[in-house]
Amino acid sequence: MEQEDTVRLLKECDAGVKMGVASIDDVEGYVKDRELREYLRRSRKEHEALGSEVQNLLGRCHEEGKDPNPVAKGMSWMKTTMKMGWTPSDRSVADLITDGCDMGVKSLNRYLNEYAAADEDAQNVCRRLIGLEERMGQEMRRYL
Repeated sequence: MEQEDTVRLLKECDAGVKMGVASIDDVEGYVKDRELREYLRRSRKEHEALGSEVQNLLGRCHEEGKDPNPVAKGMSWMKTTMKMGWTPSDRSVADLITDGCDMGVKSLNRYLNEYAAADEDAQNVCRRLIGLEERMGQEMRRYL
């Protein structure tokens, strides 16, 4: 059970990292504020670093990663495109990123609870991803 929960948790973390990177990529071209742009770039790098760590842990289990749900990814892209088409501003970017972070925190916590038998390394990387999403959501509030 531990191995199965470990793999499942890591796959959900992998999908979450990929979704976070895609969301940052989707809004980056709309950002006007230099500090916000730099923060998003740093956050993208942090997501990518955690993603590499997740990939390494999955490799130790002889497993591959998981892409985000295509429907969820498509809905996110559509929401971003529509919102930025109507009100292209740093406030809109912050609003979208905050919503994404909140959804990520909620989902990752649910998976952490659901796959409670996962090994310590998988749980730790998941908690670090949750922390990254929480900090990012907090940082976005000053742009709302």
